[in-house]
Amino acid sequence: MSAAMEAKEYRSPVLKLFRFFERSRNRWKEKCREAKVVIKRLTNGIQALKRSRDRWKALAKQQREELRRLRCELEEQKTLRG
Repeated sequence: MSAAMEAKEYRSPVLKLFRFFERSRNRWKEKCREAKVVIKRLTNGIQALKRSRDRWKALAKQQREELRRLRCELEEQKTLRG
């Protein structure tokens, strides 16, 4: 365990190491930013789909109710004529 706790000795020049670690950090930060953009886009898409589904459900319910009302009206007309 003490070997893991000791500071690593790098043989490469510090400037080279600095550039390498900086590039590595920048890559994972960019990867994280891109993932956040994708997540945001997918979340917005889900919300849009939910709103659309709710709109269609409301329309279907309204049309079912209108159909029921018209059928009742038709039955009344049939009984009045017959």
